[in-house]
Amino acid sequence: PQPVGTRLKNPALAAVLRQIAAGGSAALHEGPVAADIVRRVRGHATNPGALAEADLAGYAAKEREPICTPWRRYRVCGFPPPSSGHLTILQILGLLEHAPSPGSPLDSGEPAPGFLHAYTEAARLAFADRNLYIADPDFVPAPGGRWTSLLDDGYLRRRAAQIGPRSMGTAQPGTPPGVERVAWAPMPDQPEAGTSHISIVDAEGRALAMTTTIEAVFGSRVMSDGGTGLPGGFLLNNELTDFSMLPADAQGRPVANRVQPGKRPRSSMSPTLVFDEAGRVVMSAGSPGGAAIIHFTAKTLLGTLAWGLDAQRAIDLPNFGSFNGPTVLEAGRFRPQTVDALKALGHTVVQTELTSGLQAIQRTPDGWFGGADPRREGVVRGD
Repeated sequence: PQPVGTRLKNPALAAVLRQIAAGGSAALHEGPVAADIVRRVRGHATNPGALAEADLAGYAAKEREPICTPWRRYRVCGFPPPSSGHLTILQILGLLEHAPSPGSPLDSGEPAPGFLHAYTEAARLAFADRNLYIADPDFVPAPGGRWTSLLDDGYLRRRAAQIGPRSMGTAQPGTPPGVERVAWAPMPDQPEAGTSHISIVDAEGRALAMTTTIEAVFGSRVMSDGGTGLPGGFLLNNELTDFSMLPADAQGRPVANRVQPGKRPRSSMSPTLVFDEAGRVVMSAGSPGGAAIIHFTAKTLLGTLAWGLDAQRAIDLPNFGSFNGPTVLEAGRFRPQTVDALKALGHTVVQTELTSGLQAIQRTPDGWFGGADPRREGVVRGD
């Protein structure tokens, strides 16, 4: 580790950024930068890849329409597939609206057992649908012809009826309206990591929620200097592992999120903008954290917009969730009686590190208020 105050320089990255500033995205996808990326991938000592310069030259960013969903008195907008974040978050929030009332959501400053039971049961149902249906829309049709079928009020009401007094353990995917037959196999659970998030509101009230990822802390552990020959460079992503490791199940049914040429992997990124009834931005939020991004962001939306907490207090709340398996609680943040109460309701409880990196900005009567997650290095800055 370098001492505090050490100035780190990255001449290769600086040179590449200057090329992109002058030449646009073509400077990244063609020419010496692209050639160096390909050389390093194909020349890897133990796991050489098949990337070609034509792959980079043919890449095009896609502009997709956000999905905006009414929730309570707000309009919550997020990214569509291949991100699973918005659909899964709004399924969880919608299911909670139709589930039996869990009583007070907070008890002595932490989520109460009744709320945790209802939330994690809703999460099981939502993740079961996520793992079956959501993948790159250029390769996988939306259930019933539209992704919002997963958020239909009647469908969520029927799904929420499965939330009972004891944990279901593992949920099965549902059948959204318009779906007659499902040919996919559910994708097995696998880890995701290596993500960052930033939320910004400018002086004119224009808001940004941006989440970016290279999948692991050091991506694929391959660094390119862009052909500059200078020290430093940039890491290549490891996004291939966001596809399903298995292409099909034991019966031969394909997994929707399997690897295919030209396909974009499913993610859990959940950059979120919230608007009020007048159309004004009231919040920008998001987080790193792999599949748990969904729970981190949902927690912040609930804390601020449903429970009346400010963004910082909502972010500070203990983390929790389920990925359609055990109930997962942030280690060291829940009282033993809360854990015991969940176990008495049939939950298998796992306490583990849930290191969110939440960032949120909310509109208040006095102006903009920001919150940054104390679990990571984020900070709040404003003029």
